[in-house]
Amino acid sequence: MGKTDIGPPDYKNFLPPVIKKNYGKWKYHEIIKPGLLKHVAESGDELYTVRAGSGRLLSTDHIREICEVADKYCDGYLRFTSRHNIEFFLADKNKVEPLIAELKSKGFPVGGTGHSITNIVHTQGWVHCHTPATDASGPVKAVMDELYDYFVTMKLPSQVRIALACCLNMCGAVHCSDIAILGLHRTVPKPDHSRLPNVCEIPTTVASCPTGAIRPDPKTKSVIINEEKCMYCGNCYTVCPALPLADPENDGISIWVGGKVSNARTAPMFSKLVIPFLPNNPPRWPEVVSAVKNIVEVYAKNARMHERIGEWINRIGWERFFRLTGIEFTDKHIDDFKLAPETYRTTTQFKWG
Repeated sequence: MGKTDIGPPDYKNFLPPVIKKNYGKWKYHEIIKPGLLKHVAESGDELYTVRAGSGRLLSTDHIREICEVADKYCDGYLRFTSRHNIEFFLADKNKVEPLIAELKSKGFPVGGTGHSITNIVHTQGWVHCHTPATDASGPVKAVMDELYDYFVTMKLPSQVRIALACCLNMCGAVHCSDIAILGLHRTVPKPDHSRLPNVCEIPTTVASCPTGAIRPDPKTKSVIINEEKCMYCGNCYTVCPALPLADPENDGISIWVGGKVSNARTAPMFSKLVIPFLPNNPPRWPEVVSAVKNIVEVYAKNARMHERIGEWINRIGWERFFRLTGIEFTDKHIDDFKLAPETYRTTTQFKWG
């Protein structure tokens, strides 16, 4: 079969020679220090990986700068991790420290390995999404500026994975993160009855709602929103620009904790709500930054070694978690989903201590 341009190219064509040579035959790896990994193959070959932090949205000038560094020290070989870190691959041990020194001189944080906070996975935000309840890059930058020391060191009990999603549609990883920052809409879309008949197809708009919260309104040749059924997903706004969902006064951020994808020690866990609402206060989101930092520091002080945030909470109990962090417990924390009673702790052993 001849060559074709259909589909992605074979990834093996882009592997560093030392990885291609020892593919599937690695003996072990170790973290030498924050941001530096060493892999040893059965053949005795060594691969050094230097991990540096990066923003998710990059300018072409910044990408060229990254590539120049890779050309200088790594024969051009690098990769971006799923959490937006940059990893430089080196087979020459003598180039490791000069590379780290140059990265630091250019302002790149080196770290994100082991028991650290690595980069925040985040969604699109106000840059180019039409349904966000908050920004992505702004809160992420503000939070990571405050938690920088936890990126360049490995002094936490275990790794802490933070994610941000701008709304409940969640094109991010907030459902299974140690700490999740989630944008929250609190008001339903507001139909612009003067525009809607001219720019929207009523049947398409009605059909776009997954909960059946929209119905036609023949009197206005527009639509009516059932507030009790609306789940603030923004699907209707996607097909009908006369149904704006964004609300500067009522949109905000919620904080969730205790999730993880890893199945080490305990099974994967979903994140759970701990702060129902914080306001959007750009450009630095001080309330969100303070809340996240508080949770990280209380966890760091009280958890056992290798214990993820969710495992720590399960050991001490949610009551003590709220008490230690000083977070207020409200009626918003009570799950009112119709099958929720099956998950309630309703035995005589349950008590607030």
